[in-house]
Amino acid sequence: MTSETAGVWRRMRMWGAAHAVDDLYQGLVPAVVPYFVLERGYGYVAAGGLTLAATLGSAVPQPLVGLLVDRRPLPWLSAAGLALAGVGAGLSGLADGYPLVWLLVLLSGLGVALFHPAAGRAAREAAGDSAGAMSVFAAGGSVGFFLAPVLATPLLAGWGVRATAVFVLPALLMAAVLFRARHRTHAHADGGARRTGKDRWGPFAVLTGVEVVRSVVFFGVSTFIELYWLRHLHASHLLAGAALTCFLLGGVAGTLGGGRLADRIGMVRTARWGTALTVPALVLLRVAPGQWAPLLFAVVAGAMLNLPFAVLVKLGQDYLPTRPGTAAGVTLGLAVSVGGLVAPLFGLLAQQYGPQGVLTLLPAVPLLGVALGAFMVEPGRWAAPTQPEEDNESVTGLV
Repeated sequence: MTSETAGVWRRMRMWGAAHAVDDLYQGLVPAVVPYFVLERGYGYVAAGGLTLAATLGSAVPQPLVGLLVDRRPLPWLSAAGLALAGVGAGLSGLADGYPLVWLLVLLSGLGVALFHPAAGRAAREAAGDSAGAMSVFAAGGSVGFFLAPVLATPLLAGWGVRATAVFVLPALLMAAVLFRARHRTHAHADGGARRTGKDRWGPFAVLTGVEVVRSVVFFGVSTFIELYWLRHLHASHLLAGAALTCFLLGGVAGTLGGGRLADRIGMVRTARWGTALTVPALVLLRVAPGQWAPLLFAVVAGAMLNLPFAVLVKLGQDYLPTRPGTAAGVTLGLAVSVGGLVAPLFGLLAQQYGPQGVLTLLPAVPLLGVALGAFMVEPGRWAAPTQPEEDNESVTGLV
């Protein structure tokens, strides 16, 4: 391994770890929602409203933050956003009254909005043109979502929603790491930026639609899967937490596997396969009998749903080569988070038909993504690769 590729690997590990810590707080929201429902008597609509707060905070500002990142050097922004994400989510369980809880979750989402565009741009420039390398960064987010219920469920089951305060510390520690590395990381990004080529807004809009569909399904499952085990399958709190953990663990595997698969068969084919295979996986999750058998299909559904994740992040930056921060703000932020806007509607459905009604509807949603995927195109069809083939192979070999 050359010193240059070793440096790439170190930077990808740092950004992957930072992404994991940041998205830990996005994953903390669906993990803690059932405990707000059970401990404080929030209804399904109020529960969906907390997901909506996190979404409004993260989704709406991220494209604007992306535009800012593409125009001005802001080496401190990722660290500041990460700290705000952790403090808001961590203090939400200590707050009394729904309005204050909602506001703290909103502020946590705003922290996520500040983190993703700058981090996504820096990670892409470290990864080069390898989808496999970019999947290390993208998988960090999936790891964070996965760790949230793993770490939170025992604490929440033992101490209640006030246990969220424990999660302030990881954000502050990782923010300190990013802040110390800000000048070195920013200097590398400026030296390696490839701000050439023509932006393709049409294909980018199609890709955004696919990501929105993926987001709707993700938030629907992650918000109501624990309540499905608790209220419909009559399982224990720990088994309900295990269901969400299985879904998110499958997401980690799918994100990493999707990057590797895309380097072999192409990004668009990988995105299409993952979207299509999500449909039968969700059907099997809903119809599998008992409390234990559905856990297997929770893993499969998470894997198939996340198979296109890293691919869509990298593909978006390929479609907008002169605006990597904007592309990251949309694919990592707006499109990923907008599914939370649908959470209150899912809450109304669950209030009428129970959480099983939500999981019955969800398999139909990816069909729209399948239709949109037919219009996606590989960037290589209109432009030559921006990096020599031998460089791609050297980076791909790292992961």
